Amino acid sequence: MAKKSAIEKNMKRKRLVARHAAKRARLKEIVSDRSLPPEERFAAQLKLAELPRNSAPARVRNRCEVSGRPRGYYRKFKMSRIALRELGSEGQIPGLVKSSW
Repeated sequence: MAKKSAIEKNMKRKRLVARHAAKRARLKEIVSDRSLPPEERFAAQLKLAELPRNSAPARVRNRCEVSGRPRGYYRKFKMSRIALRELGSEGQIPGLVKSSW
């Protein structure tokens, strides 16, 4: 099990990303629009820099929903390889069969 503080910190980042997503997208659109004057684009770049760092989607870490483990993460199942193997062996995940030969 991962540290509770690390899991909570990541959840806080997810909430910040959701809260600032619209504003961030709008500012990024202005910055990338070459038809606008450079002064306006630069002002948008400065406003984008003023947003909290943790509101950037790249700062969110994929973590296992079961254990909170940050590594060995399968996006399709939203869990780590260890939790996936345990639940798969128990038959808890529909359609997943542990191979044996």
